[in-house]
Amino acid sequence: MRASATGGVEPDWRPADGYPGSTGRGRRDPNQPRSRRPWTEGNRQDAADRSTGMRAAATAEQVPDEFERFEAVLRDLATTEGRLLTSAGVLVVALLVGLVVFPLLVRATSRLLRGQLLPKGMVEIVDSLNGYLPTTVSHAVLRSLQLGVALVAVVALLVTWGMVPTAVTVVSVLWVSLPFAGQVVLSGLVLIFAYIAVDVLDRTVRGFSSEAQQVTDQQEEILLRMGHLGILLVVVSGLLTLWGLDLSGLLLGAGVLGVVLGLAARQTVGAMIAGFVLMFTQPFTIGDWIEIDGHEGNVTKITIMHTEIREFDGELVVIPNDVVAGQAMRNLSHQDILRLETEVGVGYEVDPAHAERVAIEAIEDLDAVADTPPPETATVAFGDSAVVLRLLYWIEDPTPADRRHATQAVIHAVKQRFETEGIEIPFPQRDLSLSGWPDDEGRHPADPPDEVN
Repeated sequence: MRASATGGVEPDWRPADGYPGSTGRGRRDPNQPRSRRPWTEGNRQDAADRSTGMRAAATAEQVPDEFERFEAVLRDLATTEGRLLTSAGVLVVALLVGLVVFPLLVRATSRLLRGQLLPKGMVEIVDSLNGYLPTTVSHAVLRSLQLGVALVAVVALLVTWGMVPTAVTVVSVLWVSLPFAGQVVLSGLVLIFAYIAVDVLDRTVRGFSSEAQQVTDQQEEILLRMGHLGILLVVVSGLLTLWGLDLSGLLLGAGVLGVVLGLAARQTVGAMIAGFVLMFTQPFTIGDWIEIDGHEGNVTKITIMHTEIREFDGELVVIPNDVVAGQAMRNLSHQDILRLETEVGVGYEVDPAHAERVAIEAIEDLDAVADTPPPETATVAFGDSAVVLRLLYWIEDPTPADRRHATQAVIHAVKQRFETEGIEIPFPQRDLSLSGWPDDEGRHPADPPDEVN
């Protein structure tokens, strides 16, 4: 703008691109005559549009253009000494920021968050998370910031030494790799939280099992396995979703595969289901004395697939759980007491009531036999050589060894008392009547007697 002859203000005349006297960059060529045009509203709007377009173009400039500008600034440092000086400055700044500024900033931010911004419960969660990690959260953030400073310093050094294409390639690769790096970091976080969830589940279940008497080791094991399986499914589905994989097709394929495996491995699947049922219904536990499928012994192990029994002769019997669930089973350790039976025969000339009283007295004096319920006797049959008495008595906390010792003690005591009382325990005997055999004179019983003259 300039003053007019009348004392007013008239618009200035400016050269513009494309007009005579313009160099194309807003500067007038001194060799060209001055070209003017009135500064009207239309001209002002055109200038504003051109300014806006120039700003948009500057914003849209790519990384190589920025590096070229930076390289143009550094062209004055053409000597090796100048580049060395610039490199030293870049390194000093990087070390100062990475080793001094960022540690102080992270430490101050951590104190601020703990002291004022975060609630107490959130602080406890962060402390628990630090206990599972090889480092703390603040140290991980600090290392990330230091890594970023190191990358910026490397790019600056490459540009300083004239390796602009290499710097452009490095920045481009890093920029393209940002989404992939983000997915990797998130995947690592998912795995860390899965590890924490497994540990928390283990401690919770074991603590609950130790306090609850009804929860057995088998139920604790099955709860842990089901919890681990659930966490695994959640983690796998989360990772697949994070990496952009379609779960619908995967679920469809898993369903078809499950049907095929179910048809091909019916017995295995049945054993697994029976294992779950056995662990929750608890018809027996480890250490119980059971009889099943013709086998008798102590249970040594219960798994999802089979049950192991140690027989009294030392042999280990492995029975599939579907067989265990489908067979009649006797648990001799289910109660704290077990009734045993022993049969003894007395002669037909002996009074059975007297024999019963003597047997009861003999059994009641034994330490191996429980006092309650008291022992009983019953006359049950006429045998070939004796009248059969059945002795009924009980043992506490039954085990195979206790049953064997109690039976042996009862037999010894009853036999000794019967001998003292003169009660005969007859051995098997049989009377034979012979007919049709020749006598001492060689005659058959059926032959007529000789006539006497």
